[in-house]
Amino acid sequence: MALIMKCIDSINRYMDSHGDSRTKDWPMMSSPFPTLAACLTYVYLVKVLGPRLMENRKPLNLQNTLVAYNAIQVVFSAWLFYECLMGGWWGSYSFRCQPVDYTDSATSRRMVHACWWYYFSKFTEFMDTIFFVLRKKTSQVTTLHVIHHGCMPMSVWFGVKFTPGGHSTFFGLLNTFVHIVMYTYYMFSAMGPQYQKYLWWKKYLTTLQMVQFILIMVHAFQLLFIDCNYPKAFVWWIGMHAVMFFFLFNEFYKAAYKNRRNKAKAALIANGLALSNGFCKSITAHDDLAMPQPVPQEAATTAAAKTKSATNGAANGHVNGLKNGYKQLANGNAAANGNAHKTNGVLLTNGYGNGHATKLLDDVAQELTQRKIQK
Repeated sequence: MALIMKCIDSINRYMDSHGDSRTKDWPMMSSPFPTLAACLTYVYLVKVLGPRLMENRKPLNLQNTLVAYNAIQVVFSAWLFYECLMGGWWGSYSFRCQPVDYTDSATSRRMVHACWWYYFSKFTEFMDTIFFVLRKKTSQVTTLHVIHHGCMPMSVWFGVKFTPGGHSTFFGLLNTFVHIVMYTYYMFSAMGPQYQKYLWWKKYLTTLQMVQFILIMVHAFQLLFIDCNYPKAFVWWIGMHAVMFFFLFNEFYKAAYKNRRNKAKAALIANGLALSNGFCKSITAHDDLAMPQPVPQEAATTAAAKTKSATNGAANGHVNGLKNGYKQLANGNAAANGNAHKTNGVLLTNGYGNGHATKLLDDVAQELTQRKIQK
């Protein structure tokens, strides 16, 4: 135990000797361990303790609380964005190379204060996850969500401690802008279903976040190729964070939107609706009106064997089904020109399905003509 305390004391002395003297005595800035403890407590609360406490309780109705919380976050993020601009990025900072200004000028002081408040904002964002837990929205407490919120306070702490200003604050500038948009979306979403029609741009929000990380990567890693009086360690620190979050958000985007699109297509097939590949499934079990469905390669052998064994037994049933179906067509379900066939509201039109429907309907018309001649 004594050895651990000695190591902690050594780390704190190193931090004080190399850290920015302007933030040395500010809240949570003397040591990284209080911030680390807060991040670990957050993870335990939202992944273990919170779900356990809510397991046998009803989800809380927090609509008004959520609207107020998100509105406050919009205002807070807008203020931070403005302070980052006025602290240097509106005219005096260089996007190519911006060393940290360690002087006591009014502009540098303004940026230092903006950095600390940005650090503080990362703790307020813990409430995003806590509200999910209280509302029992456990599906929203994803690995991406917890990593993103759990890492950020610790990541920003090092910036405020050693480089409060300069090149790396570009990260905060972009991030606060994205949060203005993000919390605006959350606020309207919390207002109720009547506002959902205005939130069609949800998926573009994730795209905006990924674009943010790409810009941060490019902005940070450019310093590896030019001479700039800015610590290379923080170039890697910021740049690799952007890389990690980009890939995490990219995986989320694919899981949330591309998989959802595939499920929608599967649902259309299950309900017998036509897809753009020309396959059309009859919802009235007229198998003779079903267009050919693509068969997965791994299932081809099994399907062939089953088809062979079932051919003889299916022949009589197929003929009977055709007779019944054609009687319905003869009673008025077929169009006079034989170019359309109506199956409980599902309409197969001329040329649909790469010519399958047209050929089939011509066969139907020919069969009906022959039956009338025989009568």
